[in-house]
Amino acid sequence: MNLMMLLDMAMSGHPSRVAIGSGDDGLSYEELYRRAGIAAARIRRDGVAHVAYVGTNSPAFAVAVFASSWAGVPVLPINYRLGHEQVTGLLDKHEDVLVIADDQAKASLSGVNHPVIDRDDWMTSTAIGPACDEWPNDPEGIAVLLYTSGTTSAPKAAILRHRHLLSYVFSSVDFGGADESDAVAVTVPPYHVAGVANLVSNLYAGRRLVYLDAFSPEVWLETVRQEQVTHAMVVPTMLARIVDSLAGQDDAGVASLRTLSYGGSRIAPSIVARALELFPTTDFVNAYGLTETSSTIALLGPEDHRSAIESDAAEVRARLGSAGRLIPGIEAEVRGPDGSSLPIGEAGELWLRGEQVSGEYLSTESPLDAEGWFPTRDRAYFDDEGYLFIEGRSDDTIIRGGENIAPAEIEEVLVQHPTVADVAVVGVADDEWGQRIAAVVVPAPGELIDGDELRAFVRKQLRTSKTPDQIVVWEELPYTDTGKLLRRTVAAGLAAADEA
Repeated sequence: MNLMMLLDMAMSGHPSRVAIGSGDDGLSYEELYRRAGIAAARIRRDGVAHVAYVGTNSPAFAVAVFASSWAGVPVLPINYRLGHEQVTGLLDKHEDVLVIADDQAKASLSGVNHPVIDRDDWMTSTAIGPACDEWPNDPEGIAVLLYTSGTTSAPKAAILRHRHLLSYVFSSVDFGGADESDAVAVTVPPYHVAGVANLVSNLYAGRRLVYLDAFSPEVWLETVRQEQVTHAMVVPTMLARIVDSLAGQDDAGVASLRTLSYGGSRIAPSIVARALELFPTTDFVNAYGLTETSSTIALLGPEDHRSAIESDAAEVRARLGSAGRLIPGIEAEVRGPDGSSLPIGEAGELWLRGEQVSGEYLSTESPLDAEGWFPTRDRAYFDDEGYLFIEGRSDDTIIRGGENIAPAEIEEVLVQHPTVADVAVVGVADDEWGQRIAAVVVPAPGELIDGDELRAFVRKQLRTSKTPDQIVVWEELPYTDTGKLLRRTVAAGLAAADEA
């Protein structure tokens, strides 16, 4: 088993179909396959042990992924927004690295102890030459090394073997199921697991990939219209910006878009509800997954979205804020602090098991238990219909007077208030209570924040013990470029203000 199987099957099924780029002059499946073979021959000839990609989305990334698989070496996507010391520090953890970089990233690679090739030169070098011989058929071979975002700790290289990624694709994608006219807009970066998953799964389906170098709502909407995009995946911050950009409009005007997937972090149900109004003919899908699980493990499908919006039952409407149900092949348990399995409706740590679950890191002891269960460090619970609700990271839990409080529960209430555009709830050290609850809110355009009014709003829906002790107004909240809230930065900012 090797990722090249996916490209080989897709190329054999529709060699002349455009795989990546514009429908008029994009890279065909046959051309992508040929370039991967030529690049793999170079990798083997030069004794390369790792192929690093440092840059934005591009056909060069696709060639790098499949060439690495063909040559039997891992591909190592690196965050191109990192500074020089961070990038070189990550690269220096690996030996015999060939670095492929775009113009923006090359500035952070000066003096790096590895050969660096310009992205355009990489593509030129794959145009002509002999192809590699057969690729290794080793399911245990490492396909991708992905550094976790490091929002709560130092980045670790998650190991995704060929069998993990292939299990994900085979269990969730129909081979050749896409029409020739189907196209997917990809905005998630290459160094995110969704960037890798989007590549391999959509090519296996036979769908054309339209890469966006950078995101803005205006460019995204124009690309969807111009390229007649039928499918797209965005992170929640992107969806929120798209919704904001369409203020005052009744329809987004993208009739070609049949499916819009979102995921990666928390999103306010009110934003999803507004998006459903703006995209009335589009099916919405919420996807939940982790780097260590080779992407998606739970989905909230189109019918789930519709039934939640239309239902008068509170428990059904609440599912709009859920991650949906587990996909085939995934097992889940919610465990308490003592490791015991918790009943339906009770929150604890989410543990996962399945063929696509890696839970393995480079040079670090595996966190899997003796039976192969992976601790996600996400607090979660299931309702009685099997819908998964993610409360946030276990590390984010606020312990106030001995009571465990999930920030997400308070955030979901506050973001419903008309004066609030965004919110982060964190715990701040307190001599009496251990921690007090602080809510950092971003005002909606033209609105003023009344702290007493917001506290009363929360108190009406939650217990008094979950009412924020402190309301602070910021112009914006810090996020990673993949949409994850940087709670440590928020907490640090509040602590610094307290000390000033």
